[in-house]
Amino acid sequence: MPPDQFASKGLRVPSGRLSRIARFGNMATGIAGSMLLDGARQLASGRRPTIGELLMTPANAMRVTLQLGKMRGAAMKLGQLISMDTGDFLPPELTDIFARLRADAQHMPPAQLNMVMTRHWGKDWRAQFIRFDDQPIAAAPIGQVHRALSLDQQDVAVKIQYPGVRRSIDSDVDNVAALLRLSNVLPKTLDITTLLAEAKRQLHQEADYAREGAYLMQFGDLLMDAPEYAVPAYYAPLSSKNVLAMSFIDSVPIESMIGAPQADRDRIMTLLIELVVRELFEFRLMQTDPNFANYRYAPETQQVVLLDFGATRALPKAMVAQYQSLLNMGVAGDKDGVLAAVLDIGFMNAQTVQQNRREIDKLIAAAIDMIQQPGPFDFSRTDFITDMRDEGMTIAADRRNWHIPPSDTLFVQRKLGGVFLLASRLKARVDVNRILARYL
Repeated sequence: MPPDQFASKGLRVPSGRLSRIARFGNMATGIAGSMLLDGARQLASGRRPTIGELLMTPANAMRVTLQLGKMRGAAMKLGQLISMDTGDFLPPELTDIFARLRADAQHMPPAQLNMVMTRHWGKDWRAQFIRFDDQPIAAAPIGQVHRALSLDQQDVAVKIQYPGVRRSIDSDVDNVAALLRLSNVLPKTLDITTLLAEAKRQLHQEADYAREGAYLMQFGDLLMDAPEYAVPAYYAPLSSKNVLAMSFIDSVPIESMIGAPQADRDRIMTLLIELVVRELFEFRLMQTDPNFANYRYAPETQQVVLLDFGATRALPKAMVAQYQSLLNMGVAGDKDGVLAAVLDIGFMNAQTVQQNRREIDKLIAAAIDMIQQPGPFDFSRTDFITDMRDEGMTIAADRRNWHIPPSDTLFVQRKLGGVFLLASRLKARVDVNRILARYL
């Protein structure tokens, strides 16, 4: 999104079920028309394109991105998750387009904001504050954030949920799934029923701000021994199921640190990798949304600021034990043991291993190299990133290999992958071996 987006008048969130279905219909019609035109042009030139090639054109990617961004809610959230998982593995002309979904969403126009606040606190809702800034400081798929001064002089950030988000989750997920099926992107043999049910459950949880507030407080307690991190303090007087208030922490986007000195970038990513390892092995509680917007940096205090705990997930002991086994095998350099642990966790199935053993062996060797290397590992190594991407795309190119891991594994892997991508983006150097050693 352009940097001046919050200077705009905002864009109304379509809150009715019929209006959201109509948006999906218009998007599908536009994509279908574009595919027909592109296909006809290529056939006329003597080339027979595949459905996937016609679907994943820059024009269609832009069409989907803009429409999901306008809809917000679960539709945009799913688009963000897809872009996080695939963004750095797409052709360059598509990567920048999908990256827009990871930026801030459009905010509500003032009239719609006033309607939402009036429903929550009544017509005199401004009496709840000494000052309430009408321009939001951030906007996301499920809600937008405003800075305010409470009646007891607390500088707070107030997250307000968009209207209709909770009741549109199930239909949004079903409609995105229908688009994927109609586009032939997913193989017919891949059963995504369980995944869709899990996505709905997760999104309903994220839309419950009372639940998020509880995890906000829990992470504040868990990290009391680590002043390098800053977690906003939950502000109960202004919070509810649809509004979440917390202390405001002055900070900058984590991605803006790309221009910071190498030592600062190394320290930031060391802290984030240490945190995700603690979440997995120590807390058994993980904030599983890897969106970069959930991390910020406070230059004055040199703290990593942690935001958005809606996607927090308690991790089963059995799964943590599986990751422990994977870690032990990796640090020991036992490639066969790593592969056995990967199969046990459910990253992939035996058929994929049988069909792509060479590529999988290379991926395992690269991962072992990263965690065994003494001293800092350089995440800016283009050979490492390129090799991982190429081998991964080779495996994914065969749709018979498409496999849905267990839901807990899927969410943990997405978080680990997101932290890896951020380390790569910041070109950080991190002593991964030292961090993992304490958990062997």
